[in-house]
Amino acid sequence: MPVILVLLALVFLFLIVMLAKTVRIVPQARAGIVERFGKYKQTLPAGLNVVVPFVDKVRYLIDLREQVVSFPPQPVITEDNLVVSIDTVIYFQVTDPIAATYEIANYIQAIEQLTMTTLRNIVGGMDLEETLTSRDQINSGLRGVLDEATGKWGIRVNRVELKGIDPPPSIKDSMEKQMRADREKRAVILTAEGQRQAAILTAEGSKQSSILNAEGARESQILRAQADRESSILRAQGEGQAIQTVFQAIHDGNPDQSLLAYQYLQMMPKIAEGGANKLWIVPSEIGKALEGLGSTMSNLQGIPQQVAGPKTRVDMGSTDTPALDSADSELSKTTAAVEAAIKEAEIAANPGKGRAVGLPAGDEPETGAEPPAQ
Repeated sequence: MPVILVLLALVFLFLIVMLAKTVRIVPQARAGIVERFGKYKQTLPAGLNVVVPFVDKVRYLIDLREQVVSFPPQPVITEDNLVVSIDTVIYFQVTDPIAATYEIANYIQAIEQLTMTTLRNIVGGMDLEETLTSRDQINSGLRGVLDEATGKWGIRVNRVELKGIDPPPSIKDSMEKQMRADREKRAVILTAEGQRQAAILTAEGSKQSSILNAEGARESQILRAQADRESSILRAQGEGQAIQTVFQAIHDGNPDQSLLAYQYLQMMPKIAEGGANKLWIVPSEIGKALEGLGSTMSNLQGIPQQVAGPKTRVDMGSTDTPALDSADSELSKTTAAVEAAIKEAEIAANPGKGRAVGLPAGDEPETGAEPPAQ
């Protein structure tokens, strides 16, 4: 009985091992390489697969996803004999699991070595400046060479990137100095251009200001001239109106000969004003004015006009007393008549001022007094 139980247990264990060897599960995006007695038999896809136990063996499990491999920095000599360190990143994908298994022993190591040799060949034909500024060109060259070389391995290189290019420390210092000098030069150039633009703008502003000031001065002069002209016109019009008003007032006042004679007598002291006046110029009309004044005085005193006759010569050397008394009497009457004519001229010049209140015209009291006989 115990022997039977042991046999049953061994058979059950054998069945479990046989089932495990027969059923193989391959994950997604993987491929299993099956060998039968050491020879390639088939490629197992993703999912549940059945193989012959103890005969078929899953030798390799290949990852079909895109892989990223970063290689450590490698020293590379440029065309100008400078050593730079370049590290790269490779993006590749296995397209043929059979070729990737049997055509190359270690495809990752092969890609690394191929990348380094290709990178030395490409960078060796460039100087340092070109190497630092030609990343896209280096990437394209690497990708072309790697894709061509790894195609027979069942690998496709999708992308190659340079992570960094590190020149020697001395070159870094020189580059920093050069960069600093270039930046300072650009700063000086920009400052000079800014100053030039500022000077140009200042000059243009000054020119525009001068033009505007000149235009303003011209407009001001034009307006001032127009104002002066209008003021002169208005002044002339005012003077004309004043003259016309004075003329109309004189015409309305109807001045007589006595008023004109009085005006002539008022002008005589003004003619004599000034200590330097040694020569008097008496207008020719003064005689006519005095004649009119004399006739006015005769009318005011009630003395009838004498008919012009032959003049009587008076001999100043004679001692005839009646003749002298007659001359004095005539002189006194003439003086009184002149004073009365002056009063009448003042009354005519200022109507209503010389008349007494309540007295009709022509009844003014007699103000002249006869002076003593000479």
